Amino acid sequence: MILPSASPLAWLVTAAAVLAYAVAAALVWRGDAAARRLTVAPAWALHALALALGLLGRPALFGFAPALSMTAWLALTTYAVEHQLLPQMRTRWALPAMALLCAATVLAAAVFPGRALPATASGWLALHLMLGLACYGLFAAAVVHAWLMGRAEARMRQAAQSPAGLPLLTLERLTFRFVQAGFILLSATLVEGFVFGEQLYGHAWHWDHKSVFSVLSWVVFAVLLLGRSRLGWRGRSASRVLYAGATLLLLAYVGSRFVSEIILRG
Repeated sequence: MILPSASPLAWLVTAAAVLAYAVAAALVWRGDAAARRLTVAPAWALHALALALGLLGRPALFGFAPALSMTAWLALTTYAVEHQLLPQMRTRWALPAMALLCAATVLAAAVFPGRALPATASGWLALHLMLGLACYGLFAAAVVHAWLMGRAEARMRQAAQSPAGLPLLTLERLTFRFVQAGFILLSATLVEGFVFGEQLYGHAWHWDHKSVFSVLSWVVFAVLLLGRSRLGWRGRSASRVLYAGATLLLLAYVGSRFVSEIILRG
């Protein structure tokens, strides 16, 4: 089977986005705040344009790599908005890593743009994709904050200042707010898939790999939130459960589509 390929325009935008992200990562690492603002914003905009060219093209293409690219873009968007609300948050470590991740995923989306979406797809499919991608983005933001929380906790044990610039308890609250929001959207996505399976997939809900991993991730996140509220889970224990749930969720759509598109070529 011949896989679809990105258009020449999409490749041009992708190359520009990758270059802009690389420059932004280098400038942030050097601590150049003014230059950071001048490079991250264009990279973010070019990334969005590259995603739009795939989703709004004729035919519209989507698959595991665009899903990863959209997740990284949403995580970066969330982090940028949060940095505006919490200017004391430091970006020396997290932002360069996120910029390089975005560069890798936008390039992957150009190499593997996915399959053509049905031209006659129901509007429920668009809603389902938006809910799922927003859910991925929120949990990605939660994972980033859990990583920052772990670094802050390690530095605190060494009697050093938090590398994130925020108190540990603030990072913890932010992490679980993202988890709660992501859990709500994940629940809505699963309910929509169960109720409107015929309109979404042309068949009723059934237990395939994507469904199994999605439900398992929902159970893990439910246990995490319950453990947080009832048992006071926090720190490394809570982060490990979050990482496990995020991994299962990643395997649900991205993993199943990767196997289908790349390994099985179906």
